[in-house]
This record gives sequence, structure tokens and C-alpha cells, in this order.
Amino acid sequence: MDYIKEQITEWLKEILTDGIISNLSGLFDNVNQEIGEITTQVGMTPQGWNGGIYSMIHNLSETVIVPIAGLILAFVMTLELIQLIMDKNNMHDVDTWIFFKWVFKTACAILIVTSTWNIVMAVFDVAQSVVSSASGVIVGSTSIDISSAMTDLETRLMEMDLGSLFGLWFQSLFIGITMWALSICIFIITYGRMIEIYLVTSVAPIPMATMTNREWGQMGQNYLRSLFALGFQAFLIIICVGIYAVLIRNIATETDIIAAVWSCVGYTVLLCFTLFKTGSLSKSIWNAH
Repeated sequence: MDYIKEQITEWLKEILTDGIISNLSGLFDNVNQEIGEITTQVGMTPQGWNGGIYSMIHNLSETVIVPIAGLILAFVMTLELIQLIMDKNNMHDVDTWIFFKWVFKTACAILIVTSTWNIVMAVFDVAQSVVSSASGVIVGSTSIDISSAMTDLETRLMEMDLGSLFGLWFQSLFIGITMWALSICIFIITYGRMIEIYLVTSVAPIPMATMTNREWGQMGQNYLRSLFALGFQAFLIIICVGIYAVLIRNIATETDIIAAVWSCVGYTVLLCFTLFKTGSLSKSIWNAH
């Protein structure tokens, strides 16, 4: 009777061991793929990420938004002229130099509006250069393979009792669902950032039309801060991935299978959380006074 019980137990152990190894072997494949693409995705300019979307946004900005920005510019500069005249003792002490000042400011405002697209793209070109330089310095290997990191995995699993094996199999199944969800989160962060860039750049001429006005100029300044924050958010993302790459190197030294798996999950959750926070952190840095 004991022999039959041992054989059944051994058979169940083999089934659970094969299931655990199967779950662990492909557990981090999706996450590895998404994290591996982060440095490539965030290091691209809007033109390099998708040329078709870039052309569409450029055409919309030039044909739809620029005329609206021209109307706003006309209103803003008219208001600016009225303020310049009224500031001089209610039009009793008007100097001719203020008209030259107004003409100069208007010419600068027109130049800014007509060159808005070049200014905006220059911001992302600078950010892309910084990211390219940083990615070669701080980013290491971010691939995770539990089965290869932990040697003699099958032998160690077979030495565990049946209850522990069943618990580990259930955890590996649950973690598989979790990692699938985390890979979706990373995808949303990287692709959502690029879509946000296209949305922000499409309306760029409107806030830039207010740059030279004393009262309305704050709108354009805030827009530029947001633009720089969005561009240099990629640098913070690269740092997050670099920290993640350093953390997962410690997995190979783990002797406990469960601890190693949950460490990988914890590091990945931490990466997703910090990636979500890079946007607000970058904005707070550029909006600091």
C-alpha cells in the first residue's frame, strides 16, 4: 500500500514539476519583450516613431491650428498695443518709440508662430539625443529567465513535498496572469506617451501665439514647460529601466524558488509604478520655481 502511495505521489510531483517549469519558462516573455522595447520607443522622435501619424499631425497643425493661432495673435497684439498706449498717462504722454517696440514684439510673435513646429521638434530632438547618450551608459540586460537563472530547477522541485509543489504551481499560474497585465501596463505607458506627444504638438501654435504678451504670455511659458517635461520624461524612463536592470541581477543568487519568482514580480510592479510616476515627476521638475 505504501508503494502505491509513493508511486502516486511521485507521479503527481512529476506533473506539478512539469507544470511549474512550463509556467516559469515563459512567465516573463511578454514583460521582457515590452521592457526591451522601452529604450527604443522612448528614444524616438515623433517623426521617427511613426511617419504617417507625424505627417497627419503636421498637416493638421499647419492647416487648422495655425489660422486659429493667427486670430489669437491678432487679438493678443491688439490688446498689447492698447496697453502700451494706455500705460502712458491715458494717451497724454505717448512716445513714438512704443510703436517701434510693438512692431518688434509683433514681428517676434509672428516668427514664433510660423516656426512653432520647428521649435517643438527641436525640443524632442534634444531630448532624443540625451536619451540616446544615456541608454548606452545606464541600461543593462533586462531579460528574466527563472529556469536558467536557477540551476538544477527540476531536481530542486522534485525534492519538495507535494503540498509545496501544488502551492508553487498555483502561484506560478497566478503570477503568469499578473505579468500579462503588467506587460499591458508597460505597453500603455510607452505608446500612451507618444500619443500624448502628438496631441500636445498638434495644438502648439495656439499657446505659442501668446508668448510675447505680458498677461497672456504665461500660457505659452507653461506650454513650453510641459513640452520639455514630456520630452525629458524619456530620460527618467531610461533611468527607471536601468535601476530595474540592476535589481534583477540579484535573482540568480536566490536559493528559494518562490522568493526568486516573487522578487521578479515585485521588481516589475515597481518598474510599472515608477514609469507611471515619471510624467508627474518630470512636470514637477520643470514647473519648479
